[in-house]
Formats: sequence, structure tokens, C-alpha cells
Amino acid sequence: MVQNDQVNDISIALKEQDVEPPYSIFTTSEKWIIVSLASIAGLFSPLTAYIYLPAIPMIATAFNKTVELTNLTVTVYLVFQGVSPMFWGTLADRMGRRPTSLGCLFVLSLACIGLAFVPTSQFWLLMLLRCLQAVGSASTLTIGAGIIADIATPAERGGFFGIFTVGPQVGPALGPVIGGALADTLGWRSIFWFLCIASSACFIVMVTFLPETLRSLVGDGSVLPPIQYRPLLHLMGRGRKDSEVECLPGRKSSNPFRLFACVDVLNLLIFNGIQYAVFSAILATISSLFEKKYPQLTETDIGLCYLASGGGLALGAIFSGKLMDWDYRTTKKQLTRNFTPEKGIPGDVISEEDFPIESTRLKRLPIWIIMFCAACAGYGWSLQARTSIAVPLILQFIIGFTEIAMLTTIQTLLVDLVPLQGSSVTACNNLIRCSMGALLVSVIDLILHQIGAGWTFVLLAGICFISVPLIWLAVYIGPHCRASRRVRQTASQN
Repeated sequence: MVQNDQVNDISIALKEQDVEPPYSIFTTSEKWIIVSLASIAGLFSPLTAYIYLPAIPMIATAFNKTVELTNLTVTVYLVFQGVSPMFWGTLADRMGRRPTSLGCLFVLSLACIGLAFVPTSQFWLLMLLRCLQAVGSASTLTIGAGIIADIATPAERGGFFGIFTVGPQVGPALGPVIGGALADTLGWRSIFWFLCIASSACFIVMVTFLPETLRSLVGDGSVLPPIQYRPLLHLMGRGRKDSEVECLPGRKSSNPFRLFACVDVLNLLIFNGIQYAVFSAILATISSLFEKKYPQLTETDIGLCYLASGGGLALGAIFSGKLMDWDYRTTKKQLTRNFTPEKGIPGDVISEEDFPIESTRLKRLPIWIIMFCAACAGYGWSLQARTSIAVPLILQFIIGFTEIAMLTTIQTLLVDLVPLQGSSVTACNNLIRCSMGALLVSVIDLILHQIGAGWTFVLLAGICFISVPLIWLAVYIGPHCRASRRVRQTASQN
């Protein structure tokens, strides 16, 4: 009886230590607002890329260039979309989320103004401004991931990442529809005016409301940062500022390229890059394949076909995020029931370092990838057989749903592994997946021409399926790699 009382006393004391102080002083509703603002900013990365695609023939005619040469503006955009977040992500981890976000949106707005006025005799300037546009838009994703790492515990990170990815992932669906409508009615320059107005409006909203969240600057949100880091309207975290709260120490080095030396991180980056490359190839070929297989469709009809994958992306992001949070809570409850007799400490006070985060996050991933591969193969043969258009559209929805479920899972786990470099690890993820996506997109038309749509997507599904062992490898090597990083970090701090 005495021993049980001692165990209960220890449990109560440790639980009290767990909740004091809180991870973040922002309330749940304030966190949702902050994540929603980050999601809106993240929308511009894919939107800026895909809204441009329907206008390529029109722009080629205006500049008196071939479509193939005009497609170079897409290539250079993808290159800078992959590279620039490595700079912005590092800056966000060191200088703050708020100024970096505002800097990205400001650069994007200026680039869009330049593109709206670019002379049709200066094709080189069009390419240069597209590079600048990519620099401004692509990095909003990495900064948003860093914000989530700042304010959300691992137990709630999945749900927040689910909501955050809704904005960026509806861009591929909405971009072609908006771009086609603007180009047909107001001309190709109206696309850039639309982006300028939208990004400027987002800039104003962020200046007004977005608080600084970088933990080395504001701790759990209780530290009042310098005036240049404060929003114009200080509505979130209001009245709970305490300048005495200690901030987390900044890292001596925030070089994101060092993350590639982490075997567990690199393994996840490669796995995610494979799935994203296949999904990019599917999106890139929707227009040409549907135009060929269903010649009765107009350009507007083809643009609307992107909404099927967009709907799957939006619903899959929300569902998978909530499911990850549920898996985390379930695992936590199971550990609570386990006691450690030799220590007399219950399992609900297990440290985050000892929590089986890899197996918890990745437990659903085999299901998602099997569904993705099956839908991908079926999608190719449905187009090959020219079935009812409803069949490939339904399969597009499944592909989008499962792809975003995999992407959200991997992105959440990456931030769990290196929470102090949330923006940097997201930049690494962006670099790998954009590079692999650009490579596959550049050759997908050649593969389609050689073996047809059916076998092409069977081949892509097979490539995805053989990457399944990387999931088990992540679970196997993850705990050891995390322990090694903790030892190195402790040694460097001492």
C-alpha cells in the first residue's frame, strides 16, 4: 500500500512537471489562426507555378517563341523553387518566422509586377522574373512548417500539418482553372496582376496579425520580441507576455545541408521524393492525356478536371492529420498502462526522446502507398481504354487523397525528428522532391510515347511500391539515429 502511494505521488509530481510550463502560451484557437495564416501564405508556392501553365501557348505567341522554348520558364521556376527554400528556411530558423515570411511575400509581389509589365521583346527578362517569382513564393511552405514546430507539441502536430497542407495542395487544382479563365478573358498579363494583388493582400494580413513564433526569440510565446517582430494588431497571446521567460538557445549552426548527413532524415526525404515525383508526373500529363483521350473536352473542361485531385488533396490533408493525432494519443494511452517496476514510474511520463515516434507516425503509411499504387496503375489503364471520364477522375481523387496523406505523414515526422530546424528540414524536403519531380516530368512524355499510358503508370506504381522497405528502414534505424543526434548536440553544447 505504501509502495502504491509512493508511485502515485511520483506520477502526480511528474505530471505536474509535464504541464508546467506549457509548450506554447497560445490557445488552441490562436494556434489554428496562426496555422491558417501560414497555410494561406503557403498557397502561393503551387498556385504561382500552376496558374501559369494554361497561358504558355499564349505567352509563346506574344514573345514570338516556340512552346518548347517557353517551357524553359517552367524549368527555371522549378529549379529555383527547389533551391531557394534552402536559403529562406535557414534564415527563418535564425532570424525569425515573421520577417522571413514578409520578405518572401514582398519579393513575390515585386516579381509579379515586373512580369505584368515585361516587354514582349525581352524574353530573357521573363525568365529572370520567373526565377525571382519562384524565390518569393516557394519558401512560404518551409516557413509555415517552422511555425508549426514552434507552437505545436508532437501530440497535436499532425492535425496542424493537415490543415496547413490544405492551402498549398489546392494550388495545383485551382491554379489551372484560374489561370485559364484569366488568360481567356483578360489576357496573360492579368494572371500576374491577380497574383500581385493576392500576395499583396496576404502581406498586409500577415503584417497586421502574424506574431513571431521562433522559440529562440520568444520562447513559448511569453517573451515580448523587439518592435520589428511584432504585428500591428497584437491580438494573439495578448496579456500573457513575460520578459523574464527564458528563450531556447539558438543553434550554433543552422546549415540545412548538414541534415542530409542524418541517415534517418535522408531515408524519409528519398521516400517522399519518389511519391511526389510520380504525383507530379500525373498532374503534368492531365491536360495532354485528357485532350488526346477525350477530344470532346474544351480547355475549360480540362481545367475543371484538376478539381478531382484537388478535392482529394484537401480532404486527405485534413483526414490524415487528424488520424496522426489520434494514433499519437492512442500510443500514449497504451504506454500509460505500462509500468516500470524497477523505477516505480508509470509509462505516461515517458520522455519525448524515448517515445516511438517513427512507428507511431508511419503505421498507416503502408496502407496509403498500396492504395496510391493501385489507383495509379488503374488510372493509366482507364485512360488507355478510354473508359467513361468518371473513372479516371475518381482515381485522380484517390491518388490525391493518398498522396497528401503520405506527404503530411512524412513532413510531420521530419519536424518531429529535428524540431529546432523545422524550416530547414522542410527546405531539404522541398529540394529533394522538387528535383525528383522535375526530373520525372522532363521525361514523362517520352515514356508515354514509347509504352503508352497504361504501362507508363504501371511502371510508376511499381517504382512507388518498391520503396515500401524504406518505411520499415525508417522505423528500424530511427531511434538509434535520434539517440546519436542527442549525444552530439549535448556534446556541442558542452
